[in-house]
Amino acid sequence: MSTAPEAVSADLGRVLVIIPTYNELDALPLILSRVQNSVPTAEILIVDDNSPDGTGGIADQWVSENPGIHVMHRLGKGGLGAAYLAGFAWGLQQGFDVLVEMDADGSHQPEQLPSLLAALEYSDLVLGSRWVEGGGTENWSKNRELLSKGGNYYTKVMLGIDIDDSTGGYRAFKASALRSLDLHEVASQGYCFQVDLAWRAKQRGFVVTEVPITFVEREVGTSKMSRKIVTEALWRVTVWGVDRRAKALTRVFRKKAGTSQ
Repeated sequence: MSTAPEAVSADLGRVLVIIPTYNELDALPLILSRVQNSVPTAEILIVDDNSPDGTGGIADQWVSENPGIHVMHRLGKGGLGAAYLAGFAWGLQQGFDVLVEMDADGSHQPEQLPSLLAALEYSDLVLGSRWVEGGGTENWSKNRELLSKGGNYYTKVMLGIDIDDSTGGYRAFKASALRSLDLHEVASQGYCFQVDLAWRAKQRGFVVTEVPITFVEREVGTSKMSRKIVTEALWRVTVWGVDRRAKALTRVFRKKAGTSQ
């Protein structure tokens, strides 16, 4: 676990940490305490998808005792991407300057958040990266590590983006960048949601910085990873990549046609 984080600059303004939850009854109190200890000035928004295990009730208890914690109760399980989009909309409406994505299960260590926020002083988007120097994972199998690295390499090649970990979900946005990403057009979920936002940021010329993190596999609760999420990511990245290459070829043909006239 990371220790001795650097101080968070007050120049960043108001920071909101968005934590989506679905059946995180045991994990939620732990992560809330760690966020408060790591970045005491940050506020927290819990976005609960009507968890049947009572996570929403625990969230309400924390809200009643902590003015810097908020909760959004959604009607049902709508997916990670939809939860973050709802959280972004609320945070932007409330005037926050920085919005952070963080898992509820402790895989994203709150103790490393100050490092992400420090890099945001010269970036529009900061990605917590497992696959840059200094990053890594704990309690992962070799097969899962190869799958993640392979998926990220495939994404880099297909989309032409210089990002080593575009599927990671620990990241910090400047509000000004989020407002420019056409969030109403984002329909992807899971890993692909993360790829979508990172690619949009790159396409708009934003400064995207990767900061090394250690991703820790959850010790309580159940993983939300599924074959459907992985399949969607591969399919969407392939479609986006083919479309990107087709548009590039069209531009080349048009240029050649123009010069031959």
